[in-house]
Amino acid sequence: MQRTASETERSLVETARSVLPAGGFGNVSHDIIVARGRAGRVWDVSGNEYVDYLLGSGPMIVGHAHPEVVDVVQNVAALGTTFFTNNEYGIRLAAEIVAAVPCAEKVRFVSTGSEADLYAMRLARAFRKRDKILKFEGGYHGMSDYGLMSLAPKRAGNFPQPIPDSAGIPKSIRDEILVAPFNDLETVASLIREHKHDLAGIIVEPFQRLIPPAPGFLEGLRRLTQENGLVLIFDEVVTGFRFAYGGAQAYCGVTPDICTLGKAIGGGFPLAAIAGRADIMAHFDKSAVGEEEFLTQIGTLSGNPIAAAAGLKTLEILKRPGAYAQLFKTGQALMQGYAEILKRRRVSARVLGAEPMFDVVFADREMKDYRSAKGDEAMLRRLNSLLRERGILKSESKHYISLAHTPEDVAVTLEAFDAAIAALLQAPAGNSA
Repeated sequence: MQRTASETERSLVETARSVLPAGGFGNVSHDIIVARGRAGRVWDVSGNEYVDYLLGSGPMIVGHAHPEVVDVVQNVAALGTTFFTNNEYGIRLAAEIVAAVPCAEKVRFVSTGSEADLYAMRLARAFRKRDKILKFEGGYHGMSDYGLMSLAPKRAGNFPQPIPDSAGIPKSIRDEILVAPFNDLETVASLIREHKHDLAGIIVEPFQRLIPPAPGFLEGLRRLTQENGLVLIFDEVVTGFRFAYGGAQAYCGVTPDICTLGKAIGGGFPLAAIAGRADIMAHFDKSAVGEEEFLTQIGTLSGNPIAAAAGLKTLEILKRPGAYAQLFKTGQALMQGYAEILKRRRVSARVLGAEPMFDVVFADREMKDYRSAKGDEAMLRRLNSLLRERGILKSESKHYISLAHTPEDVAVTLEAFDAAIAALLQAPAGNSA
């Protein structure tokens, strides 16, 4: 099966290659140009239809073009698009976050998850008056110099030395980041003992990409940070409002000092947030902490009324009875179906993750951290290509589930996945036809 490309799409691809580095926005690696989306599906400019598990990299948790979200966005946009002042929708969204998220006593808005994570680390350093942050190998915390340390190291490093993931990062940044393996409390405790007087806090994804926390791991981090006076940051840009209405911290029952939020809270528009304890968040208030301890944060579109209104409506939809049960039911059907197909086809692979987000890893072993969860990436790329040819769109390493995905979408996906796996097993390496 081959997707068709129209003359318009081919022309746009050529234009993109001539004006954009690598021919794209730096996100997905393929040449699909999406024209529109509705519910759990999208259509490219050639008219090809896809069941969409990319979901804009996660924000479209209630589906594309949800009529209630579209309606509120159109109404708010007609009143003006941005003001650089407080606005009603941003204030109401902040209040809803405080009501829902266990750690949230105060909220500060930014435009992207990368900004939120950057400010969260800066906030921990300002509060503790120390420079170092501990993160976990393979953990994604945005595109800042600090975030791009040991996200996807090309070679295994020696803990706790970080490895920069990008050109252009100052060598001095390496001295401010410590790296530990996810789910390894013993190493964390050892690093805290060694660097306690320089360490400001720990930043962690409660679910690191797709790897679930081992029993007691998050509780152990909470205990260690409390005993040693460190700030515990949960990066919930992905997991916030995805696993439960209060985020992964509500789902897991572990409350950090501060968290970052994004994706779902913007309803498909650029909006993210830092939320946390009032005494820590006070560093954003010069009148509360004074000139020397004040943390400057200004953003032209922070708390944008259209984004805040879209996010507020998205949260309202997610809060309705049965929403999360439906989300988990859809994800469970896909995960179980994938696992059965892989077993029947005798493929050495596992389905890793949880119902709201998961993927296939071409390896068959216990997966508890970045290194153990690395599979055959070439096989996964070929599978992703085969799925696109069969009308399934996803990221390079994740399926996101939405409320809009239907039993029909699940059935279509499982049929396509079975066919893609069969083709993958038949095709020689390098050929995804």
